[in-house]
Amino acid sequence: MSQHKFVHLVNFYLKPGLSAADIKLFEETLEGLGAIESLLLYNVGKPARTDRPVIDRSYSYCELAVFADEAGHDVYQVHPLHKAFIEKCKHLWEKVVIFDSETI
Repeated sequence: MSQHKFVHLVNFYLKPGLSAADIKLFEETLEGLGAIESLLLYNVGKPARTDRPVIDRSYSYCELAVFADEAGHDVYQVHPLHKAFIEKCKHLWEKVVIFDSETI
């Protein structure tokens, strides 16, 4: 059985026409969330080049955060780094879609 119990997947849809400075701010601030202690695994990525009918590549960035349990996720949600990310970057995205799942 996997120790990874709670997965938080976030797809960000950034506004068109952002400056290089805006994108750098977004990337660096998002990557900085990986320092939050309750994380077991953390990854930030962009859509891969895979192209099949079932793949949605419409998002700009994807964040994958894995926690031992929902309590670890809850710590992450109120962590100062997470709150600062939202405040610094929320003006950069049009939409955010989140998928939370628990291991079966």
